[in-house]
Amino acid sequence: MLQDQWRTGQMLRWLRNDPPVENAPTFGVWGEAATRVRRLLRDRDRQIIDSQARLKDFLSALQASPNGVMLLDGDSRIEWCNQTAAAHFGLDTERDMLQTIGNLVRDPGFANYLASNDFHSSLNMSGRDSSSAHPVTLSVQLHPYGDGRKLLLSRDVTALEQAEAMRRDFVANVSHEIRTPLTVLAGFVETLQTLNLDESERQQYLALMAQQADRMQTLVSDLLTLSKLEGSVLPGFDTHVAVAALMRQLEADALALSQVIGIAGDTDHHFVFKCEFDGELAGVPSELFSAMSNLISNAVRYTPVGGHITVKARQLAGGCLVFSVADTGPGIAAEHLGRLTERFYRVDRSRSRETGGTGLGLAIVKHVAQRHGAILTIESVVGKGSVFTLTFPPSRVVPVVVAGAQTSQETLSAQLGAQ
Repeated sequence: MLQDQWRTGQMLRWLRNDPPVENAPTFGVWGEAATRVRRLLRDRDRQIIDSQARLKDFLSALQASPNGVMLLDGDSRIEWCNQTAAAHFGLDTERDMLQTIGNLVRDPGFANYLASNDFHSSLNMSGRDSSSAHPVTLSVQLHPYGDGRKLLLSRDVTALEQAEAMRRDFVANVSHEIRTPLTVLAGFVETLQTLNLDESERQQYLALMAQQADRMQTLVSDLLTLSKLEGSVLPGFDTHVAVAALMRQLEADALALSQVIGIAGDTDHHFVFKCEFDGELAGVPSELFSAMSNLISNAVRYTPVGGHITVKARQLAGGCLVFSVADTGPGIAAEHLGRLTERFYRVDRSRSRETGGTGLGLAIVKHVAQRHGAILTIESVVGKGSVFTLTFPPSRVVPVVVAGAQTSQETLSAQLGAQ
Protein backbone atom coordinates (compact mmCIF):
# COMPACT_ATOMS: atom_id res chain seq x y z
CA MET A 1 0.00 0.00 0.00
CA LEU A 2 2.87 2.36 0.79
CA GLN A 3 4.54 1.59 -2.56
CA ASP A 4 1.28 2.10 -4.41
CA GLN A 5 0.68 5.38 -2.57
CA TRP A 6 4.24 6.55 -3.45
CA ARG A 7 3.71 5.80 -7.14
CA THR A 8 0.34 7.57 -7.03
CA GLY A 9 2.06 10.63 -5.60
CA GLN A 10 4.64 10.58 -8.42
CA MET A 11 1.87 10.37 -10.97
CA LEU A 12 -0.01 13.32 -9.43
CA ARG A 13 3.18 15.43 -9.28
CA TRP A 14 3.79 14.68 -12.97
CA LEU A 15 0.25 15.69 -13.87
CA ARG A 16 0.25 18.82 -11.69
CA ASN A 17 3.65 20.19 -12.74
CA ASP A 18 3.17 19.37 -16.42
CA PRO A 19 6.81 18.19 -16.84
CA PRO A 20 8.38 17.06 -20.14
CA VAL A 21 7.05 13.84 -21.54
CA GLU A 22 10.23 11.89 -20.80
CA ASN A 23 9.76 12.43 -17.06
CA ALA A 24 6.43 10.60 -17.02
CA PRO A 25 6.16 7.47 -14.83
CA THR A 26 6.95 4.26 -16.70
CA PHE A 27 6.18 1.61 -14.08
CA GLY A 28 3.24 -0.73 -14.05
CA VAL A 29 -0.28 0.43 -14.45
CA TRP A 30 0.77 4.03 -13.80
CA GLY A 31 3.12 3.89 -16.75
CA GLU A 32 0.30 2.78 -19.03
CA ALA A 33 -1.92 5.53 -17.62
CA ALA A 34 0.84 8.08 -18.24
CA THR A 35 1.23 6.84 -21.83
CA ARG A 36 -2.48 7.24 -22.49
CA VAL A 37 -2.44 10.71 -20.90
CA ARG A 38 0.51 11.68 -23.09
CA ARG A 39 -1.38 10.51 -26.18
CA LEU A 40 -4.46 12.53 -25.17
CA LEU A 41 -2.31 15.60 -24.53
CA ARG A 42 -0.62 15.28 -27.95
CA ASP A 43 -4.01 14.93 -29.64
CA ARG A 44 -5.29 17.97 -27.76
CA ASP A 45 -2.27 20.05 -28.73
CA ARG A 46 -2.62 18.98 -32.35
CA GLN A 47 -6.30 19.92 -32.35
CA ILE A 48 -5.49 23.31 -30.82
CA ILE A 49 -2.86 23.98 -33.49
CA ASP A 50 -5.24 22.92 -36.26
CA SER A 51 -8.03 25.06 -34.84
CA GLN A 52 -5.73 28.06 -34.57
CA ALA A 53 -4.57 27.55 -38.17
CA ARG A 54 -8.17 27.31 -39.41
CA LEU A 55 -9.13 30.39 -37.42
CA LYS A 56 -6.17 32.27 -38.87
CA ASP A 57 -7.12 31.23 -42.41
CA PHE A 58 -10.74 32.21 -41.76
CA LEU A 59 -9.75 35.66 -40.45
CA SER A 60 -7.35 36.12 -43.37
CA ALA A 61 -10.18 35.33 -45.78
CA LEU A 62 -12.40 37.89 -44.05
CA GLN A 63 -9.59 40.43 -44.24
CA ALA A 64 -9.27 39.81 -47.98
CA SER A 65 -12.99 40.31 -48.53
CA PRO A 66 -13.86 43.43 -50.57
CA ASN A 67 -16.79 43.97 -48.20
CA GLY A 68 -16.67 45.12 -44.62
CA VAL A 69 -17.18 42.44 -41.93
CA MET A 70 -17.74 43.26 -38.26
CA LEU A 71 -18.64 40.99 -35.32
CA LEU A 72 -20.75 42.51 -32.52
CA ASP A 73 -21.58 41.00 -29.14
CA GLY A 74 -24.97 41.06 -27.43
CA ASP A 75 -24.46 44.69 -26.38
CA SER A 76 -23.44 45.81 -29.89
CA ARG A 77 -19.80 46.11 -28.91
CA ILE A 78 -17.15 45.46 -31.54
CA GLU A 79 -15.44 42.10 -31.06
CA TRP A 80 -13.61 42.04 -34.40
CA CYS A 81 -13.66 43.79 -37.79
CA ASN A 82 -11.62 43.64 -40.96
CA GLN A 83 -9.74 46.56 -42.46
CA THR A 84 -12.45 47.22 -45.06
CA ALA A 85 -15.09 47.74 -42.35
CA ALA A 86 -12.67 49.94 -40.41
CA ALA A 87 -12.15 52.09 -43.51
CA HIS A 88 -15.91 52.26 -44.21
CA PHE A 89 -16.74 53.52 -40.72
CA GLY A 90 -13.49 55.32 -39.89
CA LEU A 91 -12.49 52.95 -37.06
CA ASP A 92 -9.19 51.96 -35.47
CA THR A 93 -8.97 48.16 -35.31
CA GLU A 94 -7.04 48.27 -32.01
CA ARG A 95 -8.33 51.36 -30.23
CA ASP A 96 -12.02 50.81 -30.94
CA MET A 97 -12.26 47.14 -30.00
CA LEU A 98 -15.04 46.44 -27.44
CA GLN A 99 -16.50 49.90 -28.08
CA THR A 100 -20.23 50.21 -28.77
CA ILE A 101 -20.81 50.64 -32.49
CA GLY A 102 -23.60 53.15 -31.88
CA ASN A 103 -21.13 55.48 -30.12
CA LEU A 104 -18.69 55.37 -33.03
CA VAL A 105 -21.07 55.59 -36.00
CA ARG A 106 -23.20 58.68 -35.43
CA ASP A 107 -25.33 58.48 -38.56
CA PRO A 108 -29.00 59.00 -37.52
CA GLY A 109 -30.26 56.47 -40.04
CA PHE A 110 -27.85 53.83 -38.75
CA ALA A 111 -28.83 54.56 -35.14
CA ASN A 112 -32.51 54.03 -35.97
CA TYR A 113 -31.67 50.90 -37.93
CA LEU A 114 -29.67 49.47 -35.03
CA ALA A 115 -32.43 50.23 -32.52
CA SER A 116 -35.25 48.88 -34.67
CA ASN A 117 -34.12 45.21 -34.46
CA ASP A 118 -35.60 44.77 -37.94
CA PHE A 119 -32.68 43.66 -40.08
CA HIS A 120 -34.50 42.02 -42.98
CA SER A 121 -33.38 44.73 -45.40
CA SER A 122 -30.18 46.71 -45.87
CA LEU A 123 -29.59 50.39 -45.16
CA ASN A 124 -27.88 52.90 -47.44
CA MET A 125 -25.88 55.52 -45.58
CA SER A 126 -23.01 57.91 -46.19
CA GLY A 127 -19.49 56.68 -45.55
CA ARG A 128 -17.11 58.36 -43.13
CA ASP A 129 -15.07 59.91 -45.98
CA SER A 130 -18.11 61.10 -47.92
CA SER A 131 -18.18 64.72 -49.10
CA SER A 132 -20.12 66.81 -51.56
CA ALA A 133 -17.29 66.59 -54.09
CA HIS A 134 -16.70 62.85 -53.59
CA PRO A 135 -19.82 61.18 -52.19
CA VAL A 136 -19.46 57.70 -50.69
CA THR A 137 -22.53 55.50 -50.22
CA LEU A 138 -22.45 52.36 -48.06
CA SER A 139 -24.96 49.52 -47.99
CA VAL A 140 -25.00 47.98 -44.49
CA GLN A 141 -27.02 45.10 -43.06
CA LEU A 142 -27.04 43.33 -39.69
CA HIS A 143 -27.47 39.55 -39.41
CA PRO A 144 -28.25 38.17 -35.90
CA TYR A 145 -26.51 34.92 -34.93
CA GLY A 146 -25.60 32.97 -31.81
CA ASP A 147 -26.62 34.21 -28.40
CA GLY A 148 -27.64 37.80 -29.23
CA ARG A 149 -24.57 38.47 -31.37
CA LYS A 150 -24.76 40.28 -34.73
CA LEU A 151 -22.78 40.18 -37.95
CA LEU A 152 -22.49 43.60 -39.64
CA LEU A 153 -21.76 43.57 -43.37
CA SER A 154 -20.95 46.75 -45.29
CA ARG A 155 -20.43 47.33 -49.01
CA ASP A 156 -19.39 50.39 -51.00
CA VAL A 157 -22.18 50.97 -53.54
CA THR A 158 -21.06 54.42 -54.70
CA ALA A 159 -20.36 53.23 -58.25
CA LEU A 160 -23.71 51.45 -58.40
CA GLU A 161 -25.54 54.55 -57.17
CA GLN A 162 -23.77 56.72 -59.72
CA ALA A 163 -24.48 54.23 -62.51
CA GLU A 164 -28.16 54.13 -61.54
CA ALA A 165 -28.31 57.92 -61.47
CA MET A 166 -26.64 58.07 -64.89
CA ARG A 167 -29.12 55.52 -66.23
CA ARG A 168 -32.06 57.55 -64.94
CA ASP A 169 -30.63 60.75 -66.40
CA PHE A 170 -29.90 59.02 -69.69
CA VAL A 171 -33.45 57.67 -70.02
CA ALA A 172 -34.89 61.05 -69.06
CA ASN A 173 -32.67 62.88 -71.56
CA VAL A 174 -33.44 60.48 -74.41
CA SER A 175 -37.15 60.71 -73.67
CA HIS A 176 -36.93 64.49 -73.61
CA GLU A 177 -34.99 64.64 -76.87
CA ILE A 178 -37.42 62.36 -78.70
CA ARG A 179 -40.59 63.88 -77.25
CA THR A 180 -40.28 67.19 -79.10
CA PRO A 181 -39.94 65.82 -82.66
CA LEU A 182 -42.61 63.21 -81.94
CA THR A 183 -44.98 65.94 -80.77
CA VAL A 184 -44.27 67.96 -83.91
CA LEU A 185 -44.81 64.94 -86.14
CA ALA A 186 -48.05 64.03 -84.39
CA GLY A 187 -49.30 67.62 -84.77
CA PHE A 188 -48.50 67.74 -88.47
CA VAL A 189 -50.10 64.34 -89.08
CA GLU A 190 -53.27 65.50 -87.34
CA THR A 191 -53.24 68.72 -89.39
CA LEU A 192 -52.87 66.82 -92.66
CA GLN A 193 -55.69 64.49 -91.69
CA THR A 194 -58.20 67.11 -90.57
CA LEU A 195 -57.57 70.18 -92.75
CA ASN A 196 -57.91 70.71 -96.48
CA LEU A 197 -54.58 72.22 -97.44
CA ASP A 198 -53.38 73.44 -100.76
CA GLU A 199 -50.35 71.83 -102.35
CA SER A 200 -47.84 74.44 -101.16
CA GLU A 201 -48.94 74.16 -97.52
CA ARG A 202 -48.97 70.40 -97.73
CA GLN A 203 -45.42 70.33 -99.09
CA GLN A 204 -44.31 72.73 -96.37
CA TYR A 205 -45.73 70.49 -93.62
CA LEU A 206 -44.22 67.40 -95.19
CA ALA A 207 -40.81 69.10 -95.32
CA LEU A 208 -41.06 69.98 -91.63
CA MET A 209 -42.09 66.41 -90.82
CA ALA A 210 -39.10 65.08 -92.75
CA GLN A 211 -36.84 67.45 -90.82
CA GLN A 212 -38.10 66.13 -87.47
CA ALA A 213 -37.80 62.53 -88.68
CA ASP A 214 -34.19 63.21 -89.72
CA ARG A 215 -33.53 64.64 -86.29
CA MET A 216 -34.78 61.48 -84.56
CA GLN A 217 -32.80 59.34 -86.99
CA THR A 218 -29.64 61.30 -86.20
CA LEU A 219 -30.26 60.88 -82.47
CA VAL A 220 -30.71 57.12 -82.81
CA SER A 221 -27.59 56.90 -84.98
CA ASP A 222 -25.51 58.75 -82.37
CA LEU A 223 -26.85 56.52 -79.60
CA LEU A 224 -25.94 53.42 -81.58
CA THR A 225 -22.47 54.86 -82.22
CA LEU A 226 -21.92 55.41 -78.49
CA SER A 227 -23.16 51.91 -77.69
CA LYS A 228 -20.80 50.44 -80.27
CA LEU A 229 -17.84 52.41 -78.93
CA GLU A 230 -18.49 51.30 -75.35
CA GLY A 231 -18.98 47.63 -76.20
CA SER A 232 -16.26 46.95 -78.76
CA VAL A 233 -12.62 45.98 -78.25
CA LEU A 234 -9.91 48.62 -78.33
CA PRO A 235 -8.61 49.44 -81.82
CA GLY A 236 -5.37 47.86 -82.87
CA PHE A 237 -2.43 49.25 -84.86
CA ASP A 238 -2.83 47.21 -88.02
CA THR A 239 -5.36 49.54 -89.70
CA HIS A 240 -4.18 52.92 -90.99
CA VAL A 241 -5.89 55.92 -92.54
CA ALA A 242 -4.14 58.61 -94.56
CA VAL A 243 -4.46 61.95 -92.80
CA ALA A 244 -4.49 63.94 -96.05
CA ALA A 245 -7.38 61.88 -97.48
CA LEU A 246 -9.21 62.18 -94.18
CA MET A 247 -8.85 65.96 -94.25
CA ARG A 248 -10.21 66.16 -97.79
CA GLN A 249 -13.30 64.16 -96.80
CA LEU A 250 -13.80 66.34 -93.73
CA GLU A 251 -13.53 69.49 -95.80
CA ALA A 252 -16.17 68.28 -98.28
CA ASP A 253 -18.61 67.43 -95.49
CA ALA A 254 -17.98 70.75 -93.71
CA LEU A 255 -18.75 72.75 -96.87
CA ALA A 256 -21.95 70.77 -97.41
CA LEU A 257 -23.10 71.33 -93.82
CA SER A 258 -22.31 75.04 -94.03
CA GLN A 259 -24.48 75.38 -97.13
CA VAL A 260 -27.36 73.64 -95.36
CA ILE A 261 -27.14 75.83 -92.27
CA GLY A 262 -26.27 79.14 -93.94
CA ILE A 263 -27.14 80.83 -97.19
CA ALA A 264 -25.14 80.03 -100.29
CA GLY A 265 -22.87 82.84 -101.38
CA ASP A 266 -20.66 85.27 -99.54
CA THR A 267 -22.42 84.60 -96.23
CA ASP A 268 -21.11 81.01 -95.93
CA HIS A 269 -18.48 80.13 -93.33
CA HIS A 270 -14.88 80.80 -94.26
CA PHE A 271 -12.90 77.55 -93.97
CA VAL A 272 -9.17 76.99 -93.81
CA PHE A 273 -8.02 73.36 -93.97
CA LYS A 274 -4.29 72.77 -93.47
CA CYS A 275 -2.76 69.30 -93.55
CA GLU A 276 0.91 69.55 -92.57
CA PHE A 277 1.41 65.81 -92.20
CA ASP A 278 1.67 63.36 -95.12
CA GLY A 279 1.67 60.14 -93.10
CA GLU A 280 -1.04 57.95 -91.68
CA LEU A 281 -2.84 57.46 -88.39
CA ALA A 282 -3.34 54.00 -86.89
CA GLY A 283 -6.87 53.28 -85.74
CA VAL A 284 -10.42 52.63 -86.86
CA PRO A 285 -11.06 54.96 -89.84
CA SER A 286 -14.80 55.29 -89.18
CA GLU A 287 -14.22 56.22 -85.51
CA LEU A 288 -11.50 58.75 -86.32
CA PHE A 289 -13.64 60.32 -89.02
CA SER A 290 -16.64 60.45 -86.66
CA ALA A 291 -14.68 62.20 -83.90
CA MET A 292 -13.07 64.77 -86.19
CA SER A 293 -16.30 65.35 -88.09
CA ASN A 294 -18.17 66.01 -84.85
CA LEU A 295 -15.66 68.67 -83.84
CA ILE A 296 -16.00 70.39 -87.21
CA SER A 297 -19.79 70.13 -87.30
CA ASN A 298 -20.00 71.69 -83.82
CA ALA A 299 -17.87 74.58 -85.03
CA VAL A 300 -20.11 75.04 -88.07
CA ARG A 301 -23.33 74.88 -86.01
CA TYR A 302 -22.23 77.36 -83.34
CA THR A 303 -20.20 79.77 -85.47
CA PRO A 304 -22.34 82.50 -87.05
CA VAL A 305 -22.57 82.45 -90.82
CA GLY A 306 -19.60 84.36 -92.21
CA GLY A 307 -17.32 83.32 -89.35
CA HIS A 308 -13.93 81.67 -89.74
CA ILE A 309 -13.20 78.00 -89.02
CA THR A 310 -9.62 76.71 -89.19
CA VAL A 311 -8.87 72.98 -89.23
CA LYS A 312 -5.25 71.80 -88.94
CA ALA A 313 -3.40 68.49 -88.76
CA ARG A 314 0.29 68.63 -87.88
CA GLN A 315 2.96 66.56 -86.20
CA LEU A 316 4.81 67.88 -83.16
CA ALA A 317 8.49 67.49 -82.47
CA GLY A 318 7.84 64.64 -80.04
CA GLY A 319 6.02 62.62 -82.69
CA CYS A 320 2.46 63.33 -81.57
CA LEU A 321 -0.17 64.17 -84.17
CA VAL A 322 -2.36 67.18 -83.37
CA PHE A 323 -5.75 67.70 -84.99
CA SER A 324 -7.32 71.05 -84.07
CA VAL A 325 -10.51 72.92 -84.91
CA ALA A 326 -10.59 76.66 -84.18
CA ASP A 327 -13.65 78.84 -84.70
CA THR A 328 -14.70 82.46 -84.19
CA GLY A 329 -17.99 81.57 -82.54
CA PRO A 330 -19.47 83.01 -79.35
CA GLY A 331 -17.11 81.05 -77.10
CA ILE A 332 -17.91 78.97 -74.04
CA ALA A 333 -17.88 80.14 -70.42
CA ALA A 334 -15.35 78.45 -68.14
CA GLU A 335 -18.00 76.82 -65.94
CA HIS A 336 -19.26 74.77 -68.90
CA LEU A 337 -15.91 73.42 -70.16
CA GLY A 338 -15.71 70.52 -67.69
CA ARG A 339 -19.14 69.18 -68.66
CA LEU A 340 -19.09 69.55 -72.42
CA THR A 341 -18.36 65.85 -73.01
CA GLU A 342 -21.35 64.71 -70.93
CA ARG A 343 -24.19 63.16 -72.88
CA PHE A 344 -26.90 65.63 -73.87
CA TYR A 345 -25.13 68.51 -72.14
CA ARG A 346 -25.57 71.73 -74.10
CA VAL A 347 -24.47 75.27 -73.41
CA ASP A 348 -27.23 76.69 -75.66
CA ARG A 349 -30.04 74.15 -76.05
CA SER A 350 -32.15 76.22 -78.39
CA ARG A 351 -29.23 76.95 -80.73
CA SER A 352 -28.22 73.26 -80.83
CA ARG A 353 -31.72 72.08 -81.71
CA GLU A 354 -32.13 74.75 -84.37
CA THR A 355 -29.02 73.50 -86.16
CA GLY A 356 -29.79 69.79 -85.74
CA GLY A 357 -27.47 68.92 -82.84
CA THR A 358 -28.19 65.93 -80.60
CA GLY A 359 -25.97 66.76 -77.62
CA LEU A 360 -23.97 63.54 -78.13
CA GLY A 361 -21.21 64.74 -80.46
CA LEU A 362 -18.57 65.55 -77.86
CA ALA A 363 -19.42 62.39 -75.90
CA ILE A 364 -18.58 60.42 -79.06
CA VAL A 365 -15.37 62.43 -79.48
CA LYS A 366 -14.35 61.66 -75.88
CA HIS A 367 -14.92 57.90 -76.30
CA VAL A 368 -13.03 57.76 -79.59
CA ALA A 369 -10.14 59.71 -78.05
CA GLN A 370 -9.94 57.38 -75.07
CA ARG A 371 -10.03 54.30 -77.29
CA HIS A 372 -7.14 55.61 -79.40
CA GLY A 373 -5.08 56.92 -76.50
CA ALA A 374 -5.63 60.54 -77.57
CA ILE A 375 -6.21 63.58 -75.38
CA LEU A 376 -9.08 66.00 -75.98
CA THR A 377 -8.42 69.59 -74.85
CA ILE A 378 -10.83 72.50 -75.04
CA GLU A 379 -9.86 76.17 -74.92
CA SER A 380 -12.42 78.93 -75.23
CA VAL A 381 -12.83 82.64 -74.63
CA VAL A 382 -16.30 84.12 -74.50
CA GLY A 383 -16.84 86.43 -77.46
CA LYS A 384 -13.71 85.28 -79.31
CA GLY A 385 -14.17 81.60 -80.13
CA SER A 386 -13.03 78.11 -79.18
CA VAL A 387 -10.27 75.64 -80.04
CA PHE A 388 -10.85 71.88 -79.79
CA THR A 389 -7.72 69.73 -80.04
CA LEU A 390 -7.14 65.99 -80.36
CA THR A 391 -3.56 64.92 -79.59
CA PHE A 392 -2.71 61.39 -80.72
CA PRO A 393 0.28 59.54 -79.21
CA PRO A 394 3.38 58.82 -81.33
CA SER A 395 2.58 55.09 -81.24
CA ARG A 396 -0.39 55.72 -83.56
CA VAL A 397 1.41 58.06 -85.93
CA VAL A 398 2.80 56.35 -89.05
CA PRO A 399 5.53 58.28 -90.96
CA VAL A 400 5.31 59.19 -94.62
CA VAL A 401 4.73 56.05 -96.67
CA VAL A 402 6.31 55.20 -99.99
CA ALA A 403 4.80 56.60 -103.16
CA GLY A 404 1.70 54.74 -104.30
CA ALA A 405 1.04 53.11 -100.92
CA GLN A 406 -0.79 56.03 -99.34
CA THR A 407 -4.51 55.57 -98.83
CA SER A 408 -6.47 57.25 -101.59
CA GLN A 409 -9.73 59.15 -101.29
CA GLU A 410 -11.62 56.19 -102.81
CA THR A 411 -10.01 53.77 -100.37
CA LEU A 412 -10.95 56.01 -97.43
CA SER A 413 -14.54 56.24 -98.61
CA ALA A 414 -14.65 52.45 -98.90
CA GLN A 415 -13.26 52.07 -95.36
CA LEU A 416 -15.83 54.47 -93.94
CA GLY A 417 -18.65 52.75 -95.78
CA ALA A 418 -17.58 49.28 -94.68
CA GLN A 419 -17.36 50.23 -91.03
